[in-house]
Amino acid sequence: MLGCLRKMNTTLNSPVSYQLPVNDQLIDLNPLIGKPISLKYSGQIFCVHCNRLTKKSFNQGYCYPCFKSLAQCDMCIMKPETCHYAKGTCREPEWGEEFCFQPHFVYLANSSGLKVGITRQSQIPTRWIDQGAIQALPIFKVSSRHLSGLIEVAIAQYASDKTSWQKMLKNQVEPLDLKTCRDELLSQCESELQSIKQQFGEDAIETLAGQESIEIQYPVNTYPTKVKSFNLDKTAEVTGVLNGIKGQYLLLDTGVINIRKFSGYEIEFGA
Repeated sequence: MLGCLRKMNTTLNSPVSYQLPVNDQLIDLNPLIGKPISLKYSGQIFCVHCNRLTKKSFNQGYCYPCFKSLAQCDMCIMKPETCHYAKGTCREPEWGEEFCFQPHFVYLANSSGLKVGITRQSQIPTRWIDQGAIQALPIFKVSSRHLSGLIEVAIAQYASDKTSWQKMLKNQVEPLDLKTCRDELLSQCESELQSIKQQFGEDAIETLAGQESIEIQYPVNTYPTKVKSFNLDKTAEVTGVLNGIKGQYLLLDTGVINIRKFSGYEIEFGA
């Protein structure tokens, strides 16, 4: 099957169900665990936004013109606390209004240990699965991406906002009591949160005190003890037995590959 990769589709089952999009076709991956698969890169990359043929991928699948012009590729997507919409300099104001000015959640997750993160309401639980989290707990609901970013920065003084992908893939992570972690963190950053409320209004932040922690299981037979990562730009053909799937990674007996990283790459998939 020949076509361009996109990040895997996921469904929160026990374990998570995965599908690999190749152009307009969806390959069910869970039944392939324990079996040999192959991905052969043709050498061509097509922009995930405009479908232009590009020699190099930027920001996980974009051509350079789209990378430089699209709001979804701006630095404020990675660092929402730097949102510049109010200054009138948003690359695409209409896109920003649709995607950034909608309910966002601040959450705690356990992927390689405790971390804080943000996501749009529509991306729950997809965001947590893509990060390989084994647990997640929403703690705040706010009205915009900018506001969620400010809260994330405040909490990140006391908890990581990044995942160690190697530890995540090795499954070197112990379950946490996320409610207790939440209570401790909110006590630590109480003054910062109060300052944000004073700036945006008491009603700007909705505390989600009644939420329950979500547990996530992944379809993995064997976790790697050493992580060897494949790069299609250097190794055009990736083959091996599919031992499992976690986050956006295929775990082969020969190494791991981050499917999201190679969005837009034209490959031939075999099983």
